[in-house]
Amino acid sequence: MISPNLLILYVENPAASGRFYETLFGRAPVAQSPGFVAFRFDNGLGLGLWSTSATDFVSAGSGHRSEIAIVVEDDAAIDDLHEKWQAAGVTIEQPPFAAVFGRTFVALDPDGHRIRVCPPDK
Repeated sequence: MISPNLLILYVENPAASGRFYETLFGRAPVAQSPGFVAFRFDNGLGLGLWSTSATDFVSAGSGHRSEIAIVVEDDAAIDDLHEKWQAAGVTIEQPPFAAVFGRTFVALDPDGHRIRVCPPDK
């Protein structure tokens, strides 16, 4: 069985995006180069931030029709994270509200990638 273990986001400035995600995740990248920054998480998932202008790789297309989802334990944790990110200057695209699946909000990274914070599935 195949299990995806790495998400790649194409970014204009990997170093700036790396600093952004380091602040959000509270952890340093595991790898950095001028065109790429990588994070690894305790659950085995990795996040790569790849330069849109890398000379050895072509990135075509545009748009942000996907989300990174961060599942936290409850509504209080959602509101706490929203307040923390907002205080850190993170752009909030959609403030906390009650969706059909529970309380949620959406933030944006420097390239406009969506980051949703939500509760676990019930």
